[in-house]
Amino acid sequence: MLADFLIAELRAARATRKMNQDEFGKLANYSGSHVSAVETGGRPPTEDYVAAIDEGLQTGGIYSRLLAKVTAYDDAPVWLRPWLEYERDAVSLRSCHPLVVPGLLQTEAYARAVMASGLLGAEEVEKRLGVRLERQRAVLDQDDPPLTTFVIGMAALRTGDPKVLREQLEHLARLSERPRVLIHVVPETAGFWAGQQGPFVISSFKGGDDVAFLDDHLQGRVITESSMVAALQRSWDVVRAVALPRDLSRDLILKLVNEL
Repeated sequence: MLADFLIAELRAARATRKMNQDEFGKLANYSGSHVSAVETGGRPPTEDYVAAIDEGLQTGGIYSRLLAKVTAYDDAPVWLRPWLEYERDAVSLRSCHPLVVPGLLQTEAYARAVMASGLLGAEEVEKRLGVRLERQRAVLDQDDPPLTTFVIGMAALRTGDPKVLREQLEHLARLSERPRVLIHVVPETAGFWAGQQGPFVISSFKGGDDVAFLDDHLQGRVITESSMVAALQRSWDVVRAVALPRDLSRDLILKLVNEL
């Protein structure tokens, strides 16, 4: 987990400088007992503490930036947090969504409308909205973003308040111009298709096994068992085969914009 990684990096920063905890604490105007509590997990590494370490070691703010990544998902449901790290570290993501625009591609207004349509209270909606927007930044706006491929059903592109939906479709058209964002639409002429059984995402990594994620009404679940991931990979091949090519999908999205 990223939190454990940050603590390990702070501990390593002290060890490589051959400093004990008291010496390391003085560097940042903290006590040695405070340093010990952070390194053993008894105290969280706060913004002030990490910023003081950055200043004392003249790191250029690297630990503060890492802390921001650690805390960005504090408001995410516990069951979702493991997947968020897989998602952020992926070199490619293959995502199938038959009924709703994928979260990574949602506008703020569209995401809020989707979340508010369920049983979540207003405060929880805003918390989860913040998590979703941070996920988008962490995945799509990083310096070296993963190759992301999305297959979206037509139902997702026709559902919603017209004003919100128009903004969402325009956003999809803009995102589709990015070289590493591939958006494919399944046309209505496809009839029944495999993706209608439910949304799923497959994440691939450098030198590691693929991991998948399934969503449902209660909570999503991370799939690491190789035979189950392989089954979803076969489903992906079928899903991708019925979707329109990238350029035709973008043309269709723009056509839907003009119809609103």
